[in-house]
Amino acid sequence: MKNIFGAFFKKKAENLPIVRNILSKSGSEDLSANLSANLKRLKQALMKADDVVIREFSMGADNGIPAALIYIEGMADTSILFGQILKPSMMEVRQITEGKEWKHKDLLSSVKRMLTAGEIEEVTTWEEALSSVLAGITLLFVDGSKTALTIDATGWEHRAVEQPVSQAVVRGSYDAFGESARININLVRRRLRDPNLKVEIQRLGRRSRTDVALLYIDDIIDPDVLAEARKRLESIDMDSITDSSYIEQLITDAWWSVFSSVEETERPDQVVAGLLDGQFAIISDNSPFALVAPITLNSLLTSSEDYYVSWMSATFMRLIRAIGVLIAVVLPAFFIALVAYHPQMLPTDLALSIAASRSVIPFPVVTEAFLLELALELLREASVRLPGPLGQAIAIVGGLIIGEAAVSAGIVSHAMIIVVALTAIATFSVPTYSLSIAVRHLRFLLMLLSAMMGLFGVAVGMLAILTHLACLKSFGVSMLSPYSPLRVRDLKDTLVRFPWTAMKRRPLHMRTRDTERLTHRPHAEVKGDAPDET
Repeated sequence: MKNIFGAFFKKKAENLPIVRNILSKSGSEDLSANLSANLKRLKQALMKADDVVIREFSMGADNGIPAALIYIEGMADTSILFGQILKPSMMEVRQITEGKEWKHKDLLSSVKRMLTAGEIEEVTTWEEALSSVLAGITLLFVDGSKTALTIDATGWEHRAVEQPVSQAVVRGSYDAFGESARININLVRRRLRDPNLKVEIQRLGRRSRTDVALLYIDDIIDPDVLAEARKRLESIDMDSITDSSYIEQLITDAWWSVFSSVEETERPDQVVAGLLDGQFAIISDNSPFALVAPITLNSLLTSSEDYYVSWMSATFMRLIRAIGVLIAVVLPAFFIALVAYHPQMLPTDLALSIAASRSVIPFPVVTEAFLLELALELLREASVRLPGPLGQAIAIVGGLIIGEAAVSAGIVSHAMIIVVALTAIATFSVPTYSLSIAVRHLRFLLMLLSAMMGLFGVAVGMLAILTHLACLKSFGVSMLSPYSPLRVRDLKDTLVRFPWTAMKRRPLHMRTRDTERLTHRPHAEVKGDAPDET
């Protein structure tokens, strides 16, 4: 069985119009038996590509057979090139060919057996040869043979495995995905040594030819979900896929929705947990974020740390998180409605205190709220774009200075500063970046409705959000599952997380083929004292 990593570069070039256009100018797409003709054609196809190295040498005895090694500088490991390809081709082959008449085909087969490099395959067309070189694979031509060898000697620079940035945890693994798809798949394989874990690799992007891997567990995932995932990936026809976010936007169920039907994660353990629950994962080369689907609103509110602590601690954190999301969405709009439309609903002392603090404010409460929220968004954006330590300092110092100066100048009230600050803190409690963005969008929408219709506008907005979520699906799974449609069994892993011994089956709404998660309860009831050992 082929190594799955070799499949990244050994897949035949399908739908490669750029290479076909180059080759159509020179006739047939089959390789020539003449080395000089092959090299001439290669140089013409890769004209002005100065990073492409062509190393010509003689293979075999003194008057050996001419050969050439083609690779891209910086994408090939030189130690593999010289130690495991060139040396056997020039030295070991010389020993077995001296004083003998060798046919080119036999010599190529002997070389293939003697090379100690990784994956080696034979190619016979220019399409396959060119696509392999552009993917970083080393190409070996031998004069007199219409067959070339593609050798996996890749070894470009990549970022080491580091800690998660956007999904940090206190308890749990501290490794995160990087930009290399091969390493990312390895991180998943290391945690899930199941022969039913399947990795299907294809190249997306007419020009970028980006390696994209579809991961799933064959005996768990719903076949209909898998078929839909394959269909959406195969339908992608784009010039370049430079990040997994491109794929996310192209395969999501509702492109116009603020809620994404695909979850992004930089944690390998979260991908493994999703695969075991019947989800599939998409890993794209050059992207440190994997995509997981189908998802629900409940999964977007869940952190991987919830499964590393006791069920009581996990339940407490989930409730806090849910309250934080509710505050982040509703609090500014609710405050605007109370102050502008329904001050009689506030306690008398609180209403008088807010009125006194707003007596010198020249703006309506709606304008005040939008100004502070806009300032908060600007600070957040600035802190992200600036270098790490400087960005944090700008966010803290800028927030304190601007807030204090605005209150002192009588532009905003103390109460509004508290509301906006509490909203910002609640937003930071959202564990998923895509959901955090959706919360920020919905907050402005509810503020606008509240400014127009008061609490009635807030109620209408919340009802519209729930209706939208009820209609939204992720690869056939309702985003409100297991609440709508109601599945009582799946409620064990929602806002309240039951102990592992109570969650013996996988989620019902995922329609998994293998439904059993836990078949044996590890706890044994101990009666009496343990017998003494003698």
